[in-house]
Amino acid sequence: MTEHAPIRWGIIGPGTIARTFAEGIAHSHTGRLEAIATRNPNRPGLAEGFAGARIIAGYEALLDDPDVDAVYIATPHTGHAEWAIKAARAGKHFLVEKPIGLSAYEAEAIFHEAAKAGVFAGEAFMYRLHPQTAKLIHLVQSGVIGDVRLIRSSFGFNMGSVRPEHRLFSSETAGGGILDVGGYPVSMVRLIAGAVEGKAFAEPEKVFGVGHLGATGVDEWASAVLRFPNGIVAEVSCSIMAKQDNTLRIIGSKGRIEVGDFWYAAGPKGGIGKIDIVRPDGATESIEVHENGWLYAFEVDAAGEAIRAGRQEFASPGMAWADSVGNLQVLDKWRASIGLEYIVEKAASKTRTISGAALRQGDSVPKRAMPGLEKPASVVALGFEFFPNFAASTLTLDAYFEAGGNLFDTAYVYGGGKTEAIFGDWHSSRGVPRQDVIVIGKGAHSPLCYPDVIGRQLAASLDRLQTDHVDIYFMHRDNTDIPVGEFVDAIDAEVKAGRIRGPYGGSNWTRERMDEAIAYAQKNGRTPPGALSNNFSLAHMIEPIWAGCIAASDDEWKTWLEARQMPNFAWSSQGRGFFTERAGRDKRDDEELVRVWYSEKNFGRRDRAIELARKLGRSPIHIALAYVLNQPFPVFPLIGPRNLRELEDSLSALDIVLTPDQVKWLEGEMQ
Repeated sequence: MTEHAPIRWGIIGPGTIARTFAEGIAHSHTGRLEAIATRNPNRPGLAEGFAGARIIAGYEALLDDPDVDAVYIATPHTGHAEWAIKAARAGKHFLVEKPIGLSAYEAEAIFHEAAKAGVFAGEAFMYRLHPQTAKLIHLVQSGVIGDVRLIRSSFGFNMGSVRPEHRLFSSETAGGGILDVGGYPVSMVRLIAGAVEGKAFAEPEKVFGVGHLGATGVDEWASAVLRFPNGIVAEVSCSIMAKQDNTLRIIGSKGRIEVGDFWYAAGPKGGIGKIDIVRPDGATESIEVHENGWLYAFEVDAAGEAIRAGRQEFASPGMAWADSVGNLQVLDKWRASIGLEYIVEKAASKTRTISGAALRQGDSVPKRAMPGLEKPASVVALGFEFFPNFAASTLTLDAYFEAGGNLFDTAYVYGGGKTEAIFGDWHSSRGVPRQDVIVIGKGAHSPLCYPDVIGRQLAASLDRLQTDHVDIYFMHRDNTDIPVGEFVDAIDAEVKAGRIRGPYGGSNWTRERMDEAIAYAQKNGRTPPGALSNNFSLAHMIEPIWAGCIAASDDEWKTWLEARQMPNFAWSSQGRGFFTERAGRDKRDDEELVRVWYSEKNFGRRDRAIELARKLGRSPIHIALAYVLNQPFPVFPLIGPRNLRELEDSLSALDIVLTPDQVKWLEGEMQ
């Protein structure tokens, strides 16, 4: 592509918004409409609605077309993530009609794919690129209304009657106001709250939402209050069954700014936009923004200029990646406040991966054999700490399984049982054969750390997990007031009943209690413990993260683990961020990091991890994970990635091989 060659656009989904975008391309300086993809090429009016464009049968065919540089995705909401990811994998730049995904988690997954593919990716909030928005930012920053204190913004219309077949009323197509139009007022108040501080956007520290769910299960009208760290309070509302005044009001200490229908700016085909400045005495000054450019042409050109410059995201005030993710995080919280979960997000409907494919297990994650297990286990286990709901969790579960992971760490107490239920729904909805996964279960957490609760809690866990057994089991805490033999007897009964079919042991147990349990089992013909789950990390835990936690990182523990070759399923094996830029001798904002990990000995280890990472072309956190995996005894780190980027980053370190001397050097034992 030459510097001034037109960007050849293809459009997926030939609806009303696609026609509007096509008009924007026609009136842009950088773009040309090349093709329109449809699943019904004989649909009447296509040629007239997209003049000059080739009509292509099927979305995949458009992505395969070498004469298409960039794709505009205008499918219903539920197709945005799938086709954005497919576009990235096809090497196409893409712009997605808002919302870019159903959640912030989907948006992160989309941008992760775009980053790997090296393509431009953007969310189409067209008003952001219009000169009127830039003028509005300038007025706010100029202090014309003093200090900004309140922002009110709405986008609401009345469909007149409920039409269950219409996408706006369908839970299967993620209808309702919040996802369809709520992003406009939210994106605007975040823009203004950030502009006050000279930033591209600001994130609220609190989101309080209310709304009305109609008979079809979608929000028909809803409002939310956002509180920003700089003291600004914003009120936003949206509706599909109530006509609102749709006016943006920015209220300051010396007056207010009002803009009607801000997302239309000067109009779809150009014209005159109006910004009113209202003084405390009621006097009004109107500022007119004359603009002949077509509204949608501005986003076409902004995307085109980014593509020509080799940038992967919009420049401000367009929606950059972090801006889009932050906007959806607010919508996620708003939806959660009113209990809005779409049918399409639930297990019965969500049976395929985010790219629309059937789930298939890969083989890139190494595995190792373990006594008591019928099949090799992945060298790292996927933890469930950051699993908020089924739809978001499947992104990580799918990706881990597709990479070849088969070891899943669950517990009775995690999320009050929610994470176990998520795993059960996941492997059932995906049709994952039970024999292809290894499930770790845990129970008897304090204060209910008694032998007689093990069977009851395990039964509840198995029901949530939708299985008849776990492969590995840990007592989540110890209760030294109870003779260890009573715990061993209780678990041995579950082993004999077939509800625990592999090794078991203690999580946060001492060496002395483990030795005592092993001796009791051997003496009394019971199944002896064969695994441990204590903290193990290059950074030594200074004090427990949570009450009752035990680390197994010191020399005495390592001697014991090596002598017994006891597998340790190590939690917080990467120091919970200690080996990332979140930590540092001068960084003390994170209370947990400071309390648990900050010591000069640990910082010395961190310094050496940084040095070795530079030599190997890796990151310090990769070295921290490699240290755990390269011990003279089996360690299975439990990882808890928050998103796909973190998951893939952790998995990328599995090929690092450290020599015994490098391990000792990291510990500070060799110069």
